[in-house]
Amino acid sequence: MKKTSQIWAPTNLDVGTFRNGDLIPEAITAGEWEEAGVKQNPVWCYFNNDPANYAKYGKLYNWYAVNDPRGLAPAGWHIPSDHEWTLFINNLGGKDLAGKKMKSTSGWNNRGNGDNSSGFAGLPGGFRAYNGKYLNAGDFGYWWSFTEYNPFSSWYHILYCSYNFVYRDFYFKGYGMSVRCLKD
Repeated sequence: MKKTSQIWAPTNLDVGTFRNGDLIPEAITAGEWEEAGVKQNPVWCYFNNDPANYAKYGKLYNWYAVNDPRGLAPAGWHIPSDHEWTLFINNLGGKDLAGKKMKSTSGWNNRGNGDNSSGFAGLPGGFRAYNGKYLNAGDFGYWWSFTEYNPFSSWYHILYCSYNFVYRDFYFKGYGMSVRCLKD
């Protein structure tokens, strides 16, 4: 298998503006979050609306922020496609082995820390459901890809505290997940 040279950001994205300088609205209440999803508007939040989670996990974004033409990623970076995620995971030995290499060496519940040999330093930042409910911080880390699954859902990748695999699935675009950038 051919190795690819990818440079991933060492932390989750934490911007509050698009690349062009426009503000990305913060959705604090469950109603604000749900309305943004229904209207397909970009938003971000801190897990549990707690700014203390910012330093640890970065921000959670809905997919409408990820896909916004104003650009969520800083200049010189982009949001990885599902294919780019797959290349990264395959270069780490495949989905059954990559999780341990991608997880940070601390911060995971149930002694689920990884060895971070990939340098990805993935943390279990949880997610925000379309209805505004917060779930799974400490146990799961979820990261959007740029790739749509269908008009309502997009691909994401997940790490779980109790296992060393990387799981791939799709969720509704109105969910809030972490974003990790890839160097252009």
